[in-house]
Amino acid sequence: MTNPITIRVFDVVAGRLCVSAEDGQYVHDKIAPLLREGRPVALSFARVETTIAAFLSAAVGQLYGEFSDARVCGLLRIHDLPDSDRALLARVVRNAKMYYANRAAFDAAWDEELGDGNEGRQIQPCSTCAGGEQAC
Repeated sequence: MTNPITIRVFDVVAGRLCVSAEDGQYVHDKIAPLLREGRPVALSFARVETTIAAFLSAAVGQLYGEFSDARVCGLLRIHDLPDSDRALLARVVRNAKMYYANRAAFDAAWDEELGDGNEGRQIQPCSTCAGGEQAC
Protein backbone atom coordinates (compact mmCIF):
# COMPACT_ATOMS: atom_id res chain seq x y z
CA MET A 1 0.00 0.00 0.00
CA THR A 2 1.24 3.48 -0.80
CA ASN A 3 1.92 6.03 1.90
CA PRO A 4 -1.23 7.80 3.03
CA ILE A 5 -1.96 11.41 2.21
CA THR A 6 -2.15 13.27 5.52
CA ILE A 7 -4.93 15.79 5.95
CA ARG A 8 -4.44 17.99 9.00
CA VAL A 9 -7.85 19.07 10.21
CA PHE A 10 -6.35 22.03 12.10
CA ASP A 11 -4.99 23.40 8.81
CA VAL A 12 -8.18 22.80 6.81
CA VAL A 13 -10.46 24.53 9.33
CA ALA A 14 -7.81 27.08 10.31
CA GLY A 15 -8.14 26.51 14.01
CA ARG A 16 -8.71 24.33 17.05
CA LEU A 17 -12.51 24.23 16.88
CA CYS A 18 -14.30 21.65 14.73
CA VAL A 19 -17.84 22.75 15.48
CA SER A 20 -19.55 23.52 12.19
CA ALA A 21 -20.94 21.28 9.48
CA GLU A 22 -19.53 23.76 6.95
CA ASP A 23 -15.98 23.13 8.19
CA GLY A 24 -16.72 19.41 8.20
CA GLN A 25 -17.74 19.72 4.56
CA TYR A 26 -14.37 21.30 3.74
CA VAL A 27 -12.64 18.30 5.30
CA HIS A 28 -14.96 15.88 3.49
CA ASP A 29 -14.16 17.61 0.21
CA LYS A 30 -10.46 16.93 0.80
CA ILE A 31 -11.01 13.25 1.69
CA ALA A 32 -13.59 12.14 -0.90
CA PRO A 33 -11.53 12.66 -4.09
CA LEU A 34 -8.65 10.72 -2.58
CA LEU A 35 -10.88 7.80 -1.60
CA ARG A 36 -12.40 7.90 -5.09
CA GLU A 37 -8.88 7.43 -6.49
CA GLY A 38 -8.23 4.58 -4.05
CA ARG A 39 -5.57 6.52 -2.16
CA PRO A 40 -5.12 5.99 1.57
CA VAL A 41 -5.83 8.99 3.80
CA ALA A 42 -4.57 9.80 7.30
CA LEU A 43 -6.89 12.32 8.94
CA SER A 44 -5.00 14.04 11.76
CA PHE A 45 -6.78 15.88 14.57
CA ALA A 46 -3.51 17.12 16.10
CA ARG A 47 -3.91 20.55 17.76
CA VAL A 48 -7.74 20.34 17.58
CA GLU A 49 -9.35 21.01 20.97
CA THR A 50 -13.10 20.72 20.35
CA THR A 51 -14.98 18.43 17.99
CA ILE A 52 -18.76 18.01 17.75
CA ALA A 53 -21.03 15.52 15.98
CA ALA A 54 -22.19 17.97 13.28
CA PHE A 55 -18.60 18.42 12.14
CA LEU A 56 -17.86 14.68 12.19
CA SER A 57 -21.08 13.86 10.36
CA ALA A 58 -20.19 16.23 7.54
CA ALA A 59 -16.51 15.29 7.42
CA VAL A 60 -16.70 11.52 7.83
CA GLY A 61 -20.29 10.34 8.20
CA GLN A 62 -21.41 11.28 4.71
CA LEU A 63 -18.54 9.28 3.21
CA TYR A 64 -20.64 6.19 3.97
CA GLY A 65 -23.25 7.49 1.53
CA GLU A 66 -20.67 7.73 -1.24
CA PHE A 67 -18.37 4.77 -0.64
CA SER A 68 -18.64 1.24 0.64
CA ASP A 69 -17.83 0.50 4.24
CA ALA A 70 -14.85 -1.54 3.01
CA ARG A 71 -13.44 1.42 1.06
CA VAL A 72 -13.82 3.92 3.91
CA CYS A 73 -12.47 1.53 6.55
CA GLY A 74 -9.73 0.30 4.25
CA LEU A 75 -8.43 3.68 3.16
CA LEU A 76 -9.23 6.19 5.94
CA ARG A 77 -7.26 6.27 9.18
CA ILE A 78 -8.00 8.67 12.02
CA HIS A 79 -5.07 9.98 14.09
CA ASP A 80 -4.65 12.19 17.15
CA LEU A 81 -8.32 12.08 18.17
CA PRO A 82 -8.90 11.89 21.96
CA ASP A 83 -10.76 8.83 23.26
CA SER A 84 -13.89 10.87 24.09
CA ASP A 85 -14.02 12.14 20.52
CA ARG A 86 -13.36 8.63 19.18
CA ALA A 87 -16.51 7.50 20.98
CA LEU A 88 -18.39 10.38 19.34
CA LEU A 89 -16.96 9.44 15.93
CA ALA A 90 -18.03 5.81 16.47
CA ARG A 91 -21.60 6.98 17.15
CA VAL A 92 -21.56 9.25 14.08
CA VAL A 93 -20.32 6.38 11.89
CA ARG A 94 -22.89 3.96 13.32
CA ASN A 95 -25.70 6.47 12.67
CA ALA A 96 -24.42 7.21 9.15
CA LYS A 97 -24.31 3.52 8.28
CA MET A 98 -27.88 3.04 9.54
CA TYR A 99 -29.10 6.10 7.65
CA TYR A 100 -27.44 5.28 4.33
CA ALA A 101 -28.51 1.62 4.55
CA ASN A 102 -32.16 2.74 4.91
CA ARG A 103 -32.12 6.22 3.42
CA ALA A 104 -35.57 6.11 1.81
CA ALA A 105 -37.23 4.92 5.02
CA PHE A 106 -35.46 7.53 7.15
CA ASP A 107 -36.31 10.31 4.68
CA ALA A 108 -39.95 9.19 4.50
CA ALA A 109 -40.22 9.15 8.30
CA TRP A 110 -38.67 12.62 8.47
CA ASP A 111 -41.04 13.97 5.80
CA GLU A 112 -43.99 12.43 7.62
CA GLU A 113 -42.91 14.01 10.89
CA LEU A 114 -42.45 17.46 9.37
CA GLY A 115 -45.62 17.21 7.33
CA ASP A 116 -47.77 16.39 10.34
CA GLY A 117 -49.42 19.70 11.24
CA ASN A 118 -46.37 21.88 10.67
CA GLU A 119 -47.39 23.36 7.30
CA GLY A 120 -47.35 27.12 7.37
CA ARG A 121 -46.43 27.26 11.04
CA GLN A 122 -43.98 30.00 11.95
CA ILE A 123 -41.24 29.12 14.40
CA GLN A 124 -41.14 31.70 17.15
CA PRO A 125 -37.86 32.70 18.77
CA CYS A 126 -37.42 32.00 22.46
CA SER A 127 -36.99 34.93 24.84
CA THR A 128 -33.20 34.57 24.68
CA CYS A 129 -33.14 34.84 20.88
CA ALA A 130 -35.98 37.34 20.43
CA GLY A 131 -34.98 39.96 17.93
CA GLY A 132 -32.20 37.80 16.53
CA GLU A 133 -32.16 35.98 13.24
CA GLN A 134 -32.25 32.47 14.74
CA ALA A 135 -35.21 30.70 16.23
CA CYS A 136 -34.54 28.13 18.93
